[in-house]
Amino acid sequence: MKPSTPPPSFVHQPGSSLLRVAFVTETFPPELNGVAMTAGRLLNGLNTAGHKVRIIRPRQEGEDMAHVHCFSDLPTTLVRGIGVPGYNGIRFGLPAGGMLRRMWRQDRPDVVHILTEGPLGRSALHVARALKLPLVAGYHTHFDRYTEHYRFGLLRQQVTAYLRRFHNRCHVNLVPTGELVRQLQEGGMQNVRVLSRGVDKNQFNPALRSESLRQSWGVQADDLVMLCVGRLAAEKNLELVVQAWLAVRRSQPRAKLVLVGAGPEQERLSRQYPEVVFTGSVSSQELGMYYASADLFVFASMSETFGNVVQEAMASGLAVVGFDYAAAHELIVNGRNGILVPFDDADAFVNATASLAQQPQLVRELGHVASLAGKSWQSVIQDLIAAYHDAIEMAHQVQEVPHAATRQRA
Repeated sequence: MKPSTPPPSFVHQPGSSLLRVAFVTETFPPELNGVAMTAGRLLNGLNTAGHKVRIIRPRQEGEDMAHVHCFSDLPTTLVRGIGVPGYNGIRFGLPAGGMLRRMWRQDRPDVVHILTEGPLGRSALHVARALKLPLVAGYHTHFDRYTEHYRFGLLRQQVTAYLRRFHNRCHVNLVPTGELVRQLQEGGMQNVRVLSRGVDKNQFNPALRSESLRQSWGVQADDLVMLCVGRLAAEKNLELVVQAWLAVRRSQPRAKLVLVGAGPEQERLSRQYPEVVFTGSVSSQELGMYYASADLFVFASMSETFGNVVQEAMASGLAVVGFDYAAAHELIVNGRNGILVPFDDADAFVNATASLAQQPQLVRELGHVASLAGKSWQSVIQDLIAAYHDAIEMAHQVQEVPHAATRQRA
């Protein structure tokens, strides 16, 4: 029986500028996390550029499996999912190999882009390789490091090995920083390149500062507001953020700490530190106002691949104190547009925050310079499209080698 071939119009042509992209992700807006935010930005950019994108993701709570849902007018295929332990509101997509095989045989994409390495991402990887489709994968989360925070530390080596195997079966792997490229390559990962993160300066800018919002937090005009944005979870190292705030309060009793986000640590933290402001989840439309209404951004997480919140805080005109890695390492010039402290040095983090808080003029100067930094999402999308074309070329080269060897034997 003759193998089926896709219609010619479905196959990438070397001279074609527009692509058919299968975009596989297990987290998606309106879920609030860095991967979901990045997914939304990338998809909007690809759609604006005219590329044809189909999203494959788990059904979110309240969505109807019988209907096709759209994001920015993009067709979406929903699969079944299961809740992630410790991550309320986020679901792993269950394996969907049969469905993906049927869909991609009928409507063959030019490239498959997998954002997450869960069960859905894994089945997409297997099907794409079986169909000899170009594969691009994003490395967005240090799942191996998360095992330490959720009492699965004994599994760290196995998770690291799984991630390495997963990504080494892809033609191109995208990570947000050159520092992470080097780390992953040293660990044996191949075909790794940088795809940075952009920031929307209409959404995040100092002009959105709101005195009425500050008043709702119980602060006066000259009071220092320290802010941290993100999931309230163990891997975000929020206890160190609180300790830095307590150190600041020794000299500035009215200094306020505002934690934006939700998560499993919220109940414990709110019970232990009732004077902290917990806002819960905030809509993307409001988030810029929350950033701009603070004065100092304190980010103690040591588990980020990038840390979009650092770039958002800087664009919003905030001085940032952070560990010298990931986004902070890439974006902050120490003492010019923020403060860097040595990685995993808790005492240095607390001391740097307390010292900076006593210098309000420096806080303002750092925030002003920080607001001038940042890369546009448009340039990031151009880099992404270039990565897609490179993956397509690599896949064609791999397919041509066996044919050449067969001709030589003949």
